[in-house]
Amino acid sequence: MARDERATLLEVHQALPEEQFQSLKFLLEGRVPAGLLLPASRPELCRILLQRFPGNSLRVTAGILRQLGRLDLIQRFQLPLEEQIPEETPWEPNGDILKVRRDPTSGCHPGGIPAPPVNPRRLTEKDLMQVAQRLGKEWQEVGILHLGLERSRLEQIQEENPGNPILWNFEMLREWRRRERQEATASQLRSCLEPARLDPGILDFLQSLQGD
Repeated sequence: MARDERATLLEVHQALPEEQFQSLKFLLEGRVPAGLLLPASRPELCRILLQRFPGNSLRVTAGILRQLGRLDLIQRFQLPLEEQIPEETPWEPNGDILKVRRDPTSGCHPGGIPAPPVNPRRLTEKDLMQVAQRLGKEWQEVGILHLGLERSRLEQIQEENPGNPILWNFEMLREWRRRERQEATASQLRSCLEPARLDPGILDFLQSLQGD
């Protein structure tokens, strides 16, 4: 079984483009020390995951792939999803096994910590524009590391809207909203952006929308 798990894990990693492979490592930082992750190649990352999450490395990987929007890989390799874990299963304090209740507001948080339950509405374009106006110059870093978007798509957005950084931010957020569909809520976006070094006003604004 371990051999099949290792082979599947390596095939999944090899199916990711370099940008998404780096994003996968970033999103694992809440569970694996960054010193191990950053220099790891694809085979080395497989070894690390098998050691730290014995019997659960595919489930952990599936959770990250969902954050990256790669549901196609989850289906192709028939990876187990976090939803299959019973609701009453507790979080292990040592972090060796990923056992956390799946909450739609935790989809982008590297630590996988669920936010308080809410009855959210989907973000409107007006909401996205107000966030876009507050984002700084590091928009591509935000898009790749925190929203799970591909660099090629961000470069395309920049080419389509020359010289207009606010539109770059806006279109990036719209791309994220298209991917998330009904889960593109204020609480979801806030969870995505919380680890980033951004204007605190962005998080405050999204927090204010959560009560709508």
